[in-house]
Amino acid sequence: MSYLMKGFKCHSPMMCKVAGSLFKAHTLKNMLGINEQFKIWRASSQLSSEKANSYSYIIVGAGSAGCVLANRLTEDPQSTVLLLEAGPKDTLLGSKRLMWKIHMPAALTYNLCDEKYNWYYHTTAQRHMDNRVMYWPRGRVWGGSSSLNAMVYIRGHAEDYNRWSREGALGWDYEHCLPYFKKAQAHELGPDRYRGGNGPLHVSRGKTKHPLHQAFLEAAQQAGYPFTDDMNGYQQEGFGWMDMTVHQGQRWSTASAYLRPAISRPNFSVAEKTLVTKILFQGTKCIGVEYVKNGQRKKVFANKEVILSGGAINSPQLLMLSGIGNADDLKKLGIPVVCHLPGVGQNLQDHLEVYVQQKCTKPITLFSAQKPLNMVRIGLEWLWKFTGAGATAHLESGGFIRSEPGVPHPDIQFHFLPSQVIDHGRVASTMEAYQVHVGPMRSTSVGWLKLKSSDPNDHPIIEPNYLSTERDIWEFRQCVKLTREIFAQKAFEKFRGPEIQPGNHVQSDKEIDAFIRQKADSAYHPSCTCKMGQPSDSTAVVDPQTKVIGVENLRVVDASIMPSIVTGNLNAPTIMIAEKAADIIKGLTPLQEKNVPVYKPKTLETQR
Repeated sequence: MSYLMKGFKCHSPMMCKVAGSLFKAHTLKNMLGINEQFKIWRASSQLSSEKANSYSYIIVGAGSAGCVLANRLTEDPQSTVLLLEAGPKDTLLGSKRLMWKIHMPAALTYNLCDEKYNWYYHTTAQRHMDNRVMYWPRGRVWGGSSSLNAMVYIRGHAEDYNRWSREGALGWDYEHCLPYFKKAQAHELGPDRYRGGNGPLHVSRGKTKHPLHQAFLEAAQQAGYPFTDDMNGYQQEGFGWMDMTVHQGQRWSTASAYLRPAISRPNFSVAEKTLVTKILFQGTKCIGVEYVKNGQRKKVFANKEVILSGGAINSPQLLMLSGIGNADDLKKLGIPVVCHLPGVGQNLQDHLEVYVQQKCTKPITLFSAQKPLNMVRIGLEWLWKFTGAGATAHLESGGFIRSEPGVPHPDIQFHFLPSQVIDHGRVASTMEAYQVHVGPMRSTSVGWLKLKSSDPNDHPIIEPNYLSTERDIWEFRQCVKLTREIFAQKAFEKFRGPEIQPGNHVQSDKEIDAFIRQKADSAYHPSCTCKMGQPSDSTAVVDPQTKVIGVENLRVVDASIMPSIVTGNLNAPTIMIAEKAADIIKGLTPLQEKNVPVYKPKTLETQR
């Protein structure tokens, strides 16, 4: 600074002192000004960098709900969307054929047994089920569990949605949900009052007309149950042909229906193999997420909202890891509390089912198709033209019945399969056999899940609390007895061999109960862990607008927000939830269809 003083002469000590002080003040002022400008520049460049790394919406999870939301929200060219998925793509080099284990319908058990596309969860030891640890596969791939499931398209009963409304999910009754089932769907039989005809989700019926499926439907009618031509339409109760998310011989997951058609949009970005580890907050305002990709930890920001669509396990897990949940539990793990929301991870509900298996006296089951040479032949036909025995999941018939008089709508579901499944398909079939998967639909046992630790890579503790009530044990007993009655009908006479499971030695209630404890398994329908309800409900996690209660700019949209489990498989209702939530997020008037007729039994005095 000395050159600034050149030419300045000091005529008195006082003048020199004053001049020196003035100079110091002037210099300090300049330096402070430069420092302030630097701070403003640094903040501005940080904001610019964040803006370049920000989107209107961040969706966590490219599963059954996340793919729907990504498609619908990017329909608005002004909205930018980032979709983050922990698993890989569902194609290899852009080809479905090279990922035949996902896209060939008959190959579905491969991925149920493979950790590559599967979170591979396990429950705690179930004390009401002989301390068995239950296996819970969940999708970790584009399409989520819609890329792993059995492709059964069942919506549930109209009364499930009316019950949701009574439980606090206002605006989610049947007349407000039916239009979104229809909006999603393109049914091969065309549109009607219940079916959609122009949606992205292709739905079809089985093509095999296998004699054992026909025998099952005939036997059910001989037992006194009605035939229903559409269990997703006017009448769920009864037996009939099931709808499947199979299109032109290929699995039609939400990745195929919603994600791929949107992927070329300039306002859409998607990242796979990206684990979201934390939701970012400023106070109680959600501003983005932290994630790990290729071993590097990064942050990304949302101008509008972050939407969790990780499913009934991952969504509550991520909320808790981010400080939203039961404050006492979070503090024990050293997680700073953002919002005390005790319902997170509670209210866990699932469908439990058991296989009743019968030996078949004729060589017409899928047993021969599982021999190595036949598997090669079936695989080659499917790879060549997407036809043949590989083009269906073979769960083509099923039904819904009431367990006893007085039950207003079905509470037991059947899936029939002309084959034998052992241990989730992880053990090969050993004989010509057929089976029915049967289980109660609205069990009274309710569980929970909690964090094992603050490490996002640790699976949470999953406690479904199966068979913890007398009512659930009784309903399962009914499932076995009513199935045996159907299998004993005349239609099965020419096919019926000895009962494999439970076996003729299992007859008393006590013996049936022991069989259920040893052999029942999850139907892979975890739900309800971020329950939708009114903000005044201390157990609710999201409000009827799907917003997380107590914080801003954060939603959950997936099967976890169901207030209670529905009567049937969960994929179709999860897609409906996402379709409806997309309209809510976009601020559109909700769709509604009033006075759509729904079947009611003529009398409740009889069981059928």
